[in-house]
Amino acid sequence: MGLLFLALLTVAVAPEGRGQSQAPRPSQQPAAQQPPADQQAPDAGGPSGDNGPIALPKKPDNPDTTPPPAPARPEFKNPEGVPNMSLRVEVPEVTVDVGVLLEKTHQFVPGLKPSNFRVYEDGVEQKIEGFKRTEAPITVLLLCEYAARGYMFRVDMLNSAWAFTQQLRPQDYVAMMTFDLNTHIVSDFTQDKKQILEGINILGNGVYMPAAFQETDIFDALNESLDRLSRVDGQKYIVLIASGVDTMSKLTLDEILKRVKASHDITIFSISTGGMLLAMTQGQPGMMSGMRDMTYLQAENQMRTFSDMTGGMHFEPRFSGELPDDVKMINENIRAKYELVYHPLNAKQDGTWRKIHVELVDDEGQPLRMQDEKHKPLKYDIIARDGYRAKQQVE
Repeated sequence: MGLLFLALLTVAVAPEGRGQSQAPRPSQQPAAQQPPADQQAPDAGGPSGDNGPIALPKKPDNPDTTPPPAPARPEFKNPEGVPNMSLRVEVPEVTVDVGVLLEKTHQFVPGLKPSNFRVYEDGVEQKIEGFKRTEAPITVLLLCEYAARGYMFRVDMLNSAWAFTQQLRPQDYVAMMTFDLNTHIVSDFTQDKKQILEGINILGNGVYMPAAFQETDIFDALNESLDRLSRVDGQKYIVLIASGVDTMSKLTLDEILKRVKASHDITIFSISTGGMLLAMTQGQPGMMSGMRDMTYLQAENQMRTFSDMTGGMHFEPRFSGELPDDVKMINENIRAKYELVYHPLNAKQDGTWRKIHVELVDDEGQPLRMQDEKHKPLKYDIIARDGYRAKQQVE
């Protein structure tokens, strides 16, 4: 009886244990809460901030690094019957060499700035585009009168030419030509000044002998010199040593002045000869003496005009002792200059004459005043060509 009761108790308890093992157990951790809609990670992904996630664009799996094609160039078609054309514009450029010398000592004034210069063309101020101080080797032609006018004129010419040649430097190019009724080349362009000195010595050997011709065609000789120098590039100079009297030239004074005006890159320095003789004989009584004085006065004015028109200087030495200082001033003025470059506001290529005027001003635009060490005013000269002729446009 006891065994039967134990078996029945075992059968009753067994089904209850199997039912408890199949029932699900409650989770010991709380379920995860879903974040608010505005804080959910975007599809692009990215770090989270205080106010929510930051969206970062996702890179494509196969990025295309090829840049987009350039837009097609528009095509222009000429109207029927119109050929292709090109446009070319030439802007004229003017270069002005300016020398600034003290009036008393004729010394070059250094240290000037571009703002100290004012350039006017036909009264209109021009804008200075380029500025520099130049001191370079020179190309110069000695044009000397050697005629039967009188041996004192020839002696003065030889002394002047000799003094100038002594100032030359090894890099300079120099030539020498004499004239009476015709022109004669003593020496072509050379850097050996000994050739020039030898030519002067040869002329000096016959200085007291009668020359071939008494006539002096200075206008024709100057015109020929301008033609020869026009074939040489760069800035050129003519040192004209003569009495200035013209007797039988084919060109007139007006014609040679036009020719001198047309020379853009040639500067003429002139030295008159026979100064002592003329000073001794000037003012003598008689009609012939008065006519001779007028002739030489006109000749001197012609020489000065040639120099002034081209930005050079004119000298009238009476004694040979003056020549070293005179040629020194020529040498300094040739080598030490201010070069100004501007594009003229009047760009017309009509072949007209354009007048140039150069002034010096201070930083306030007032006329420049110079003083010496004792604060005394110094006067100065501005040496520049007075104009140029514009190019003539070819139709």
